Amino acid sequence: MTVRVYTIASGKGGTGKTTTTLNLGTALAMLGKKTIIIDADIGMANLGLMLGLEKSKVTLHEVLSGEAEIKDATYSGPSGLLVVPSGLTLKGFQKANPDMLKKVVSSLTDGMDYVLIDAPAGISKDGLIPLTIADRILLVVNPELSSMADALKIKTLAELLGKSVEGVILNRAELDKTEISRNKVSELLGVGVIEMIPEDVNVRRSAAFKAPVVVRAPKSPASIAFKRLAAKITGEKFTESKKEGFVDRLTRSIFGGK
Repeated sequence: MTVRVYTIASGKGGTGKTTTTLNLGTALAMLGKKTIIIDADIGMANLGLMLGLEKSKVTLHEVLSGEAEIKDATYSGPSGLLVVPSGLTLKGFQKANPDMLKKVVSSLTDGMDYVLIDAPAGISKDGLIPLTIADRILLVVNPELSSMADALKIKTLAELLGKSVEGVILNRAELDKTEISRNKVSELLGVGVIEMIPEDVNVRRSAAFKAPVVVRAPKSPASIAFKRLAAKITGEKFTESKKEGFVDRLTRSIFGGK
């Protein structure tokens, strides 16, 4: 299989882009796919925080400044997922050269099935680069007019760069308005909604425990949606398991998931 580089983008902050990157990446790893996720939001990094990697001495900052090799900034995540976090310091951000990201991503594709890039929200030079190096772009939006308006700008920008948005992930959608929201978003953005992630308290609880919701609460509505999304991306048939296995029971007993 040829490695696929996905950039996960959004028009504004707070849409759940990083949460989506983490859980989609973990779900792909759970399917046995060799997956690595990269926090390319070098100015407002959050991915490391979501996995307890905020104290890592070597991050993407050091790699982009030429002070470290990418292998030293790559950490083991849940279910075999590999993670490249960005640092949290302003000094590290100032020293990082975003132009080096393409070379870094190219060096990570060997042996991988999927590379997911968590791009900075909005329009900036730092946000342009992840769009240009992506094979495919996924837009994360909320069912709000402002979110969709900003997402439309990212879609237009991607097209100017010769790229196209493969699909939209509608995050924090209300279950009773799913079809209405899905159709309206598709109409406004001109791109199909490939998955809807429902509003789910387990996502916030999982973040507090610094664990992906697909691991901490595998039977929760959001978890099922993320795993269904991973199956769509891989082209595999999604089957929701009704029987709770040993790993599920152990995870629930440790983290208190439903």
